[in-house]
Amino acid sequence: MLFALPFPPISPVLVELGPVSIRWYGLAYVTGLIFGWWYIIRLVETERLWNGLKRPKATDIDDLLVWMTLGVVLGGRVGYILFYNFAAYSENPWEILQIWHGGMSVHGGFIGTAIAQYLFARRRGLNVLTVFDLSAAAVPVGLFLGRLANFVNGELYGRVTDVPWAFVFPNSDGLPRHPSQLYEAGLEGLLIFTVLTPLIWKSGILKKPGLAVGIFGLIYAAARILVETVREPDPQVGFLAGGFLTMGMLLSAITAVAALALVVLALGGRTRRPEPSS
Repeated sequence: MLFALPFPPISPVLVELGPVSIRWYGLAYVTGLIFGWWYIIRLVETERLWNGLKRPKATDIDDLLVWMTLGVVLGGRVGYILFYNFAAYSENPWEILQIWHGGMSVHGGFIGTAIAQYLFARRRGLNVLTVFDLSAAAVPVGLFLGRLANFVNGELYGRVTDVPWAFVFPNSDGLPRHPSQLYEAGLEGLLIFTVLTPLIWKSGILKKPGLAVGIFGLIYAAARILVETVREPDPQVGFLAGGFLTMGMLLSAITAVAALALVVLALGGRTRRPEPSS
């Protein structure tokens, strides 16, 4: 019999008040968004990070939070439907709105929030890459919290293993598995935030629009592809080819190409003259 750690007895529901339930997963989303709002305000109000480049005003961030929230939720849901479970939802379209049953895609959330930020930037006359950079600076905290919530929910777990830190997840087949949610929390959340924070506050990468989000995308893609080698593929999708390639790997490879293009664009651009940030 393989060794496994006991799964912590944490209910996915934090508080239940009659018909209303507050779940850890929802709390992770809300906390991540509130932190993002606070952190982005700090960034835009710190003049030395920008060298006079135009960026959103602190009063714009309230509206940006609303746009990003809609982008993350709608994009995450639509992405999951299109990338991971289109056949099931096409047969039962009324379940599309039942987001409390789960079913969100990180890559779909990236696409959704990118569209939302693009529309926001166009309406406010801002450089869309600068808005992307601000988002990239704050998003790792939300990813960290979201992956911890995945662990609490006992979902998106890893493949069967004999490592000493394996868990038997509830509602699984009873076999010890990699806690891939914790790997992702560490790599997609803590690692990216740890790398980006000094680059932003000490190296001034926000002065080169597109560089922060490009670095974020490269690290995220590499981390996700690495974790996908031990994460259990979604059962309705399985492996795409050769018993190795997964949908998460494919989407992350595309993310890496786009991120690399942004890094090259940011580093190869001409030095920009300061713009008024009124």
